[in-house]
Order: sequence, then C-alpha cells, then structure tokens
Amino acid sequence: MQSNAPRHQDGSAGDANYGLVGNRYGQFRKPEPRIAALIADALGDAQTVLNVGAGAGSYEPTDRAVTAVEPSSSMRSQRPASLAPAIDAVAEKLPFPDGAFDASMSTFSVHQWKDLAAGLREMRRVTRGPVVIMTCEPAELNRFWLHDYCPDVIATEAGRYPPPAAIARALGAQSEIRPVPIPLDCADGFNEAYYGRPEMLLDPMARLACSAWSFVDDTTTRRFEDRLRDDLKSGRWDRTHGHLRTQPFFDGSLKLIVGRG
Repeated sequence: MQSNAPRHQDGSAGDANYGLVGNRYGQFRKPEPRIAALIADALGDAQTVLNVGAGAGSYEPTDRAVTAVEPSSSMRSQRPASLAPAIDAVAEKLPFPDGAFDASMSTFSVHQWKDLAAGLREMRRVTRGPVVIMTCEPAELNRFWLHDYCPDVIATEAGRYPPPAAIARALGAQSEIRPVPIPLDCADGFNEAYYGRPEMLLDPMARLACSAWSFVDDTTTRRFEDRLRDDLKSGRWDRTHGHLRTQPFFDGSLKLIVGRG
C-alpha cells in the first residue's frame, strides 16, 4: 500500500495532519497496561527496541533501551520528559545499520506510512528479532456500535488500515496475528475503547485524538452528536447496546502482528 500524500508542515507523513489533530493526543491516548503487557510479551527478551511512528511514546517499554522515530514535530513535543527524545525520521528510510536492534515495534502507525511495504522492509532490515505491529483489522470494524451511528468514520478507518494478513506476509512466514481484547476501562482512547462508554465520543477532544474524525465534515459530526445524544437521553442506545457498559472486554478489530522473519 502506497500513498502519494505529502509530509505536512509539522513533518507528519500520511493522510492525517497531526499538527492539527494531535495537540491533545497525549491527554486521551495513554497506554493501556493490559495491552502494554501483550506488547511486552511479544517483544520477548529484547533489550534494545526501535519504536517506529512513536508518537507521544505510548506503549514504549521503560525497562529496555528504546530508540524512537517520529516524523511529526507536534507528536514529538508531547513526549514526556521521562522518555528519550524521538528522532525525526520516517519508517521508509530508517537511519540505522542492518540488525541494529533486538526488536522493533509500531503501534497505531502503519496506516500513516506513505509506503507500507518499504516501511516493513526497513523495520525487518534493522531488526534482529521480532517485529511487533499493533493495528486493526478493517474487515472487523463494523463490530463496533459506531458503525450504526457514524458509518463514515468506520468507512474512513477501514479504507486507511492495511489488512493484518498483508503485514504478516511481508514480515515473514513465521509471523502470527494475535487478537487484542479491549478492556472496558481502557486508558487508550481510540474509538473502540469507548465501546461501553458512549458519552466519551460526545467530547470533541476525545474524538480529535482519533484521527479518522478529522476526515468527516462538520455536518456529519453534528448529525452523529445529535443522534447519539438523543438516543442516550431516550434510553434507545442502552436498550440496544447497554450490555456493553458492564462487558469486561470487547473483541473488536485490534490486532497484534508478531513477525519473526
């Protein structure tokens, strides 16, 4: 998958301008510990880790030597002081020698790369061990109730994310795709994280932390807000989806791809 989208003024690549949508990203997109544990397990005993499309640093392990790469200046500026500064570079051209890292990782980033195949080749080139990618399965996005309330957002997400099977093939024959259950109180505010907390998606700042909302127009967004607000007030949402408010985990589209060469 290749895109002709240019790098934006703040340096971000891909289709979303994180100089505009990423200013409050770190407030809502905090690492979820149970998801972080799955990533740590996939990284194995690696001591040196490359994080590609590192953003504000979510899911970077703190007990290993991490090198972060992030092209967006807005996202780099939101990295906490406890993390090393990120290098301004893109996945398709990593400034490291062959086999420089024990493992590499990328979370919620591959859909922003201009050339997916080139980025995966680069990650494989600089990595001796596992390449760990967290992304979503576009064919499973319609499991989420948002598909009924704002299908334009779901369609946007589905059109941006590459199929995990394609990523696994590119990373090698021994690659595997693991499901990632989403907890009810998920700290990481991607859209599906609010499967049992619909009120959160009425918060414009929460939505802006999910880049797909930047692709729908104001009319579509207002229509979504009006319908969800009305259905919450009338009880219609709870009559249809209320069981999700107490469902401990949601088996949505989130996947972890572990490439072993």
